[in-house]
Amino acid sequence: MASRHLSRSIVMQSLYEWDFYGRKEGALDEVLERNITDFGPGLENLEFVRQLAHGVVKHMIEIDNIIEKAAPEWPIAQIPIIDRNVLRIGLFELLYSNKEEVPPKVAINEAIELAKNFSGQISGKFINGVLGTVFKQLEQKE
Repeated sequence: MASRHLSRSIVMQSLYEWDFYGRKEGALDEVLERNITDFGPGLENLEFVRQLAHGVVKHMIEIDNIIEKAAPEWPIAQIPIIDRNVLRIGLFELLYSNKEEVPPKVAINEAIELAKNFSGQISGKFINGVLGTVFKQLEQKE
């Protein structure tokens, strides 16, 4: 598994657990470090994992608002926890990451793969639809 893909998987699993247990202050770092130890021994760029997780949390309100606008029939609380956090990661990378480091189509494809691996085919289509909608809106603004 490629290093960045593994990093995204660890972030998704950590955000899932943190979200599931009520998003307690300071708990994400503990979950993240445990998951890095359990699932990413020898992972080269630990800073990417931490920056991605903390970036998602820092921008979560804006990201959740974007999700609700892009998928109005799905209130954020009704989206399965895995899908919700995959969308958050994908949107964070799509909106806030360095486009030379993570091109938009890579961010979308990685999110779809996370959804397929951890949730299912239908989730992959849902993630693709939401991120595709946001990407098209971004392209129109530019």
